Amino acid sequence: MTVFTDEQKVQLLADLIAIQSVNDHEELVAQYLKRVLTDHDIDARIVPVSSGRANLIAEIGHGTPVLGISGHMDVVSPGDVTQWQSDPFKLSERSGNLYGRGASDMKSGLAALVIAMIELQAAGQPKTGRIRLMATIAEEVGETGSQAFLEQGAMDDVDALLIGEPSGYRVFYAHKGSMDIRLTSQGKAAHSSMPEMGVNAIDPLLVILNQANQVFRNSDRHNELLGDLAFNTTVFQGGNQVNSIPEMATAEMNVRTIPEFNNDQVVATLKELVDQQNQQGAQVSTDVYMSQWPVEEPKETLLSQLAVKIGADYAGTVIPKLALPAVTDASNLLKQKGHEFPFIIFGPGSDTAHQVDEYVNKQMFLDFTQLYQQLFIDYLQQATRS
Repeated sequence: MTVFTDEQKVQLLADLIAIQSVNDHEELVAQYLKRVLTDHDIDARIVPVSSGRANLIAEIGHGTPVLGISGHMDVVSPGDVTQWQSDPFKLSERSGNLYGRGASDMKSGLAALVIAMIELQAAGQPKTGRIRLMATIAEEVGETGSQAFLEQGAMDDVDALLIGEPSGYRVFYAHKGSMDIRLTSQGKAAHSSMPEMGVNAIDPLLVILNQANQVFRNSDRHNELLGDLAFNTTVFQGGNQVNSIPEMATAEMNVRTIPEFNNDQVVATLKELVDQQNQQGAQVSTDVYMSQWPVEEPKETLLSQLAVKIGADYAGTVIPKLALPAVTDASNLLKQKGHEFPFIIFGPGSDTAHQVDEYVNKQMFLDFTQLYQQLFIDYLQQATRS
């Protein structure tokens, strides 16, 4: 049943774009979505996570199976707004594309999921099974929203998961993990003409980072789908004056992990390198302040097969099944599901996420509001019979 006109669908997306949920304030998005869902007879619940930040959960249908659908409510900073052709927080249409911060990543996907649920509910669907929306906070930094859903048991009875990140007409079923790690080295200040009176905090970090580059970048552990682990030092700070021995230095690293060289193994390897320096008198501490695990689920599942079949009718071409370079909330949501779980990333968008003049193609956005409805119902019906 059609509930929204195309203009109303675009307006819903525009309303979401106007809420400046830049790494915060997702509660405002949750409140807006709750009002929209409630107005269409769908119970929705706001779940506070921290000040100003709240997840949203809503469900339609009855019984089993349970199809989980998820999207995040935060966006990244627009950066220098003078570089944008239009206001990043006012949805603008140009040449068939809709521009704005979050237009691709991923308020269009979130809007399409909500619209699909509302129109299915109005049509008396699903007849069997349930569709559970889990809208998250902090996906861009920390993924604390998906971790909260995991800890609260929202995934316990979920039988398959779709995340509406901007895949476009591609289906992703795997991605690397991501870790953010900080090393802090404590030294002792001294005049650079008398270095023996101090302890250079930079020196042990240089040794550790050089050794880490050798260990991580020359590893023979490989994943056929995801490739090799990636290790990069991305922030380095130390000292405050050129003629003083630095008493403090820090290094921050991002690691993209694979199942064959997972997050725990990275921590153990780095700890060994740090311990070697500390045994020689250094004072280096380690802080793993983000750790999202790699995801590699089966390529061929009922959910992925239906997605490529139904999606091809809209795309007008064959839809490939691939691995995603970036990390998603699936790292948390699938932690307790093993490695044979039906999971896909499939949502409207372009490759302009995090960029100036981010956009989603208008027709693709509208297509996904319809595509999702067919996909959700076909999956629940066929999963019930199988």
